[in-house]
Amino acid sequence: MTTTVPENSLPETMTASVLSGVKALAIEEVPVPPVDADEVLVEIAAVGVCGSDTHYYRHGRIGDFVVDGPLILGHECSGTIVAVGSDVPPSRIGERVAIEPQKNCRRCRECRAGRYNLCPNMEFYATPPIDGAFARYAVIRTEFAHHVPDSLTDEAAALLEPLSVAITTMRKAGVAPGSSILIAGAGPIGIICAQTARAFGAAEIIVTDLVAERRERALRFGATRVIDPTQVNVAEAGLDVNAFVDASGSPRAVSDGIKAVRPAGTAVLVGLGSPEMTLPVEHIQNLEITVTGIFRYTDTWPAAIHLVASGQVDLDSLVTGQFDLDHADEALESDTHPDSLKSIVYPGRRSR
Repeated sequence: MTTTVPENSLPETMTASVLSGVKALAIEEVPVPPVDADEVLVEIAAVGVCGSDTHYYRHGRIGDFVVDGPLILGHECSGTIVAVGSDVPPSRIGERVAIEPQKNCRRCRECRAGRYNLCPNMEFYATPPIDGAFARYAVIRTEFAHHVPDSLTDEAAALLEPLSVAITTMRKAGVAPGSSILIAGAGPIGIICAQTARAFGAAEIIVTDLVAERRERALRFGATRVIDPTQVNVAEAGLDVNAFVDASGSPRAVSDGIKAVRPAGTAVLVGLGSPEMTLPVEHIQNLEITVTGIFRYTDTWPAAIHLVASGQVDLDSLVTGQFDLDHADEALESDTHPDSLKSIVYPGRRSR
């Protein structure tokens, strides 16, 4: 099919950081991906490092998804459209966008029902065998390249992806003006969830974390109260919240958090933890608590862009590390530092 490009034609190859095995990351020249009729080619400006990226880097797999061939990591990304497919208006070239990093089939039962995040045929960035954005260019369907205003930085535009996770979480949790919420874990997702809960109107936002520095940080990003779960029994503290969000993956945090929910409340499991854990079933049954999970997102980018552009959510302040492509391995290890929140990789920058 025909691809529309500016007068200066695009290169045939691009630089990418390629994962070939556990902690085996190398800079390689790879082909620029072809652009289908309904797609756009984006020159990547910034990529946020996600916990799934670090997990693939350190362990080579997440559940049934196994790195068994070369893989480009990175799915929290932003950039500028530099070419479009034949079905996309050429006027999109030059547009700054945030990428919703997925491609659903549009035909299955879940897609037809509007739950495209649950499409069994989904192709998602940086999930084997689909390449991500630790590269100079990436392709995405035109409807998933979301225009962002100039008031958003490249970093904030990239971090609309984890904000979309938080928006989905708040929607599932039923957070509304005046409600109360307990969040377990003050890592990146917990902190973004705290900010988003505040934007959704929550009056009480309680955050638990084992690390004192992270608890203090939560207070700067929307929490009204923090708890050290080693000093306070969360299950018996009388918190009586409308909603509980687990952003830790800890079985103890999940069980205690559910017990802190008032009758007919909701618990949303977000954190990646043990694939199986024991839940307080009697408590769930007797208080009619809804327990659910989230898997990615559906139709969240417009809300995310509004929350950042209106100043209700601050994503730029989450950035604690910046790395060029040659140091992507350091970016993937940066989460070991207690003061780390979000590291950004810039695929267009090289150190040598």
